[in-house]
Amino acid sequence: MKKGRWSLQLTIMLLVCGVVAFSLFITDILVSRTTADIIQKREGEKAQSIGRTVAMTPVVIQALSQQQPNNGVQRFASQIKKTTGVEFIVVMDNQGIRLSHPDPRKIGKKFVGGDQKAVLRGKEHISISKGTLGTSLRSFTPVYNEKGKQVGAVSVGISLEKVHVAVARSRSNIYTGTLVGILVGVIGAVLLARYIKKILFGLEPAEISKVLEERSAILQSAHEGIIAVDQHSTVALVNRAASKILSKAGVDTNFIGKKIDDIIPGSNLKNILAHGKEELGTEQDVKGVVLVVNRVPIIVKGQIVGALSTFRDKTEIHQMAVQLTGVRLYADALRAQSHEFMNKLHVILGMVHMKKYDQLDAYINELADHSKNETNFITEMIKDPVLAGFLTGKLSYAREEGVKMTIKTEYPLPPPNDMDVTHELITIIGNLIENAVDALNDQAIKRIEIEFDYADEILSVDVTDNGSGITKEQLNHIFQKGYSTKGENRGIGLYLVQQSLDKLNGELEISSTKGQGTRIAIYIPYIAKEISDE
Repeated sequence: MKKGRWSLQLTIMLLVCGVVAFSLFITDILVSRTTADIIQKREGEKAQSIGRTVAMTPVVIQALSQQQPNNGVQRFASQIKKTTGVEFIVVMDNQGIRLSHPDPRKIGKKFVGGDQKAVLRGKEHISISKGTLGTSLRSFTPVYNEKGKQVGAVSVGISLEKVHVAVARSRSNIYTGTLVGILVGVIGAVLLARYIKKILFGLEPAEISKVLEERSAILQSAHEGIIAVDQHSTVALVNRAASKILSKAGVDTNFIGKKIDDIIPGSNLKNILAHGKEELGTEQDVKGVVLVVNRVPIIVKGQIVGALSTFRDKTEIHQMAVQLTGVRLYADALRAQSHEFMNKLHVILGMVHMKKYDQLDAYINELADHSKNETNFITEMIKDPVLAGFLTGKLSYAREEGVKMTIKTEYPLPPPNDMDVTHELITIIGNLIENAVDALNDQAIKRIEIEFDYADEILSVDVTDNGSGITKEQLNHIFQKGYSTKGENRGIGLYLVQQSLDKLNGELEISSTKGQGTRIAIYIPYIAKEISDE
């Protein structure tokens, strides 16, 4: 975790505690205000009820009607005050002169506060005002005699301290609830953070972010195209290479969240999700672009949660295969020539030791003439230097294997306009010669004949041997990858021949008789390269 960043547990704990504290703070404000309003209303109604009772008492009505102090009013008001627990009960006449008061010295003086004017005009009301006893909640009730004439008023006061005490008591309960809520929130936050970290394999958010960034960088750096779908076959991930490859086929690469079969028909990822069996090295044609695809299920805790497809453009793989195949064939040809040359050097060395100089002279002349004639023929009739060099090496290889191989062509073969044709020809001819040599293992006389013919932009190549031949049953399978009559780890040569022919839009004919030999003819479009006269 980077310095200065909080842990997931601390973050959740602070968030939960903050939310709880803020919520309870707002609750405190709302509840306190509501409680104050309720208590004030209740106390006001209580004061008003006491005031009405006092206003209808005969002793009060009589004293006000006589408009003179009456000790009976004072005693009565004091008794009611003591019984009800109010702060004061003041009886006043129409001029606001008190007839009763908790402080007897205030009797006979004017009522203080200014809020008594409305009641002296016959209006009952409740107010909050400051008098000789301090600020209080006051209820004012008019007093009427038997004739319905107002003769005075009664004021009942309740101290606001009671309201404040009730609100404080309510607020204390809220504070207690706040502390309990925060404590529960902290415990819940710790448990929640631990549970989340367990799900996230103990990683902090910063670590998760780093892992995701690294994973994204790795996926985007991969040269192979990668597409991942979830269990509903919805595309969840596409890397840059996949977008680039699919864009060649004209596929809209903005398909995150879409069904894979709506974007790439025949992707077969639905079957992977259904059966959980991987498919490796399969080919898929996407609007003319051939891909080599691997498809595997994504399994988490024994459950298939998605599928992954990785792929490459077959053109790139094919170019690589062509290069590797060509290098191998060139190397084999050079090795054969080197081996043949060493054998001849050994013969020459032996003849020198035996001092057979006359025979040595004849042998060297024969070798020179043969090599010259063979090389001259190939270079004159095969104008492509790469193909000519390859055939020269194959002649040496055939002699090393005890095979008499002849190359025929009635007219010179010009080089192709596309060098890829040469590489494919080398693959085709090389594998046909290899197979022919293998077929001659049990023959006393071993012969292979290769004949080239070029006309009307069509090149035909016949490869004929006098080997053991191929049965009709074998003919049905010889072009299948891995099929061979020569044992395990074989069966690739003719498969590559067929692949190269498909690449060149060529055709193949084969005829064979068991025990007599095999003839294979290929026909491919062949556009010659224009050669200047210089």
